[in-house]
Amino acid sequence: MSAADLDVRHYAREDLPRIRQTVIDVHAEARGGDPDDEVTRKFPWFVDHWGGHPDYSCVIAYDGDEAVGFAYGAPSTPRREWWRDCLDRAPAKSRTYSYSELAVSTKWRKKGVAELLTHALLDGRDEDLAVLLVDVGHPRVRALYESWGFRRIGERRPFPDSPLYAVMLAELPLG
Repeated sequence: MSAADLDVRHYAREDLPRIRQTVIDVHAEARGGDPDDEVTRKFPWFVDHWGGHPDYSCVIAYDGDEAVGFAYGAPSTPRREWWRDCLDRAPAKSRTYSYSELAVSTKWRKKGVAELLTHALLDGRDEDLAVLLVDVGHPRVRALYESWGFRRIGERRPFPDSPLYAVMLAELPLG
């Protein structure tokens, strides 16, 4: 089966109580299924944080009834786009979508699911730009985002205990 055979469903903030555990479960499986993994333990907080945004959006890909991947985010607060600090001269376009999370089940990797989810989440958005963070220790993931039109504009450590991330920006719609 390929990504083209998957059913991608769109969700909003009001759907979070119904999809929350699905998102958490897919994320845990994608990280290797270790419940003691620090990122896995902290992840429900991030789901609730992002899901609390009034314009939160999420897409989940299903193979039948089985969720195999998701992506989510929310629009940035206008005139408070933190990524602008990474550039000497920020682009004139300003409306930004913050692409927070992408996870794909291990058995569905390298089948185009990540790209399918990314386009499903970002295509048709009203924002001009999309921003995301990629752990600098994952150059293949960064290269994947670059192949979709994102470019590295800087680095950031959003929390004192977080890894260093590459800040990546793309114009919408993606190419």
